[in-house]
Amino acid sequence: MRLAILITNTDDSAFARARPDDGEKFTQLIHEVRPDWVCVPFWVCRDEFPEDVMSFDGVLITGSPASVTEGAPWMLHLEGLIREMIAARLPIFAVCFGHQIVAKALGAKIVSNPQGWGHGRMEIERVGRTPWSGEAQRLSLYGSHIEQVEAAPSGARVVFRGAGLPVAGFTLGDSLATVQHHPEMTHAFITDLVEHYADEVGKAVTERARRSLQKRADRETFAEEIAGFFEHAVAYVSRERAEV
Repeated sequence: MRLAILITNTDDSAFARARPDDGEKFTQLIHEVRPDWVCVPFWVCRDEFPEDVMSFDGVLITGSPASVTEGAPWMLHLEGLIREMIAARLPIFAVCFGHQIVAKALGAKIVSNPQGWGHGRMEIERVGRTPWSGEAQRLSLYGSHIEQVEAAPSGARVVFRGAGLPVAGFTLGDSLATVQHHPEMTHAFITDLVEHYADEVGKAVTERARRSLQKRADRETFAEEIAGFFEHAVAYVSRERAEV
């Protein structure tokens, strides 16, 4: 399997530069469950887009501290590319900012979370099963967000919900899946991030996040679901094309 990682992370702080970038984090996540897969990063937030994204078996779209509502030129370019990839049935898995920009590209509204920051380790509930679903009904993932998808785009199906989060993940057919959280984050990274963001998010949010990190997220379990998604999507689309 050959995957393009579309990096949307605009954080160029000393904190970010001292740690693995999103290309490295997602490659590590995939290699934990599929060590022979090839992952190729593209910094789309710096206008570095693949020359031929359709030459890849699938695409991962990363998270970012940027807001999809900013409408920066690279975001609009990415939205157009997302619609092209969806039309071509190229398998896409998108997280956090990626989840939101995919929803926005499909006409959904992005809003502020009325409950404030989701930060640290958070529980999500599976409300829709898929061919690649694992057995767990509830999972925990790391995350950090204050914006969210208000309602799933037309034709999409909500598959995960969380506290105050009606759309924690959705699918569109068999070739698109998303999640609001950050499966690529390690426990060490989110622990550092919680401390780094302490002044920005405030004492109450930080203390809640610290308590949540007393347990670890279901990283490998969710990595297996992502790999299962791509395996299913590639096989499904290949069969579909062969029948045409």
